[in-house]
Amino acid sequence: MTSPQQLTYTREASLLAAEFFKHSAGKWRSERRYYTLPDGETKEMVSIITIQFLEPGCAELEQLAQLHQLDDATVLTCGAKVSWESTNSVSGKKESKGTTLFGVGGTTLYRDRGFATTKPVTAEYYFSNPQTMCLRTEYKGSVFEEELKLIGNNYRTRQTIISRAGEQQMIGQYLEKRL
Repeated sequence: MTSPQQLTYTREASLLAAEFFKHSAGKWRSERRYYTLPDGETKEMVSIITIQFLEPGCAELEQLAQLHQLDDATVLTCGAKVSWESTNSVSGKKESKGTTLFGVGGTTLYRDRGFATTKPVTAEYYFSNPQTMCLRTEYKGSVFEEELKLIGNNYRTRQTIISRAGEQQMIGQYLEKRL
């Protein structure tokens, strides 16, 4: 049985997530650096990211609910569609291009794909404060811990730590500026 305190926390988390995604909507330039551990090899990337806020009941959230085999698509109270195009900062080579969907259901963030898989994944999320969303995603023996922080209206920082078998494998650090 769900307690009134759990319901309040879940409702509050969903509202914070909606505000976070609304504030994140728009076009961003993301400068990122990946550190491979333990040797410290680095890779630098620049991405142009477009974030679109998704309203409850929209086609994208219904599609996401189907991918996750949810009985009721209204479980997803909001979400975001994120498109990106990435280039290696040093070589200028195009690295990746794509789109991913996020949907909020309680304190779970549903995704149509993960970092290292094209299959649907979920993450547990919480807010350390209204501007900082923290995520934990686990699949295929790996753990992805992320922190996304809004800084005013024009900046975001992100940090991702990827671990496997209890050992940190990679750290990604990002500075994103609104275009």
